Amino acid sequence: MFVVTVLYPNESGSKFDHVYYAQKHIPLVRERWAPMGLKEVRVLRAVGAPGGGPPPYQMIALLDFGSRAEFERAVGTHGPEILGDVPHFTSVQPVLQFNETTD
Repeated sequence: MFVVTVLYPNESGSKFDHVYYAQKHIPLVRERWAPMGLKEVRVLRAVGAPGGGPPPYQMIALLDFGSRAEFERAVGTHGPEILGDVPHFTSVQPVLQFNETTD
């Protein structure tokens, strides 16, 4: 399994519209990318960090694909639309990380 982690930094003064993200952006991602190999989307909303400090990321999305090739095909087809939607809900630049499951 190929997992794309999308991390939204918790920058001071940044905005993040959680309602838009949940009701518009994530459904758009599912609609466009599910036919192209997206298996599952998990969204994690930060609530804190060890020691009570602020979390380094305000939101994390985990996108499961069958392979990296499926992800690259999905981004190649619908990437501009998906990435173009980001400014509608946040002022931060998302950080992407590619992962493979080990089991």
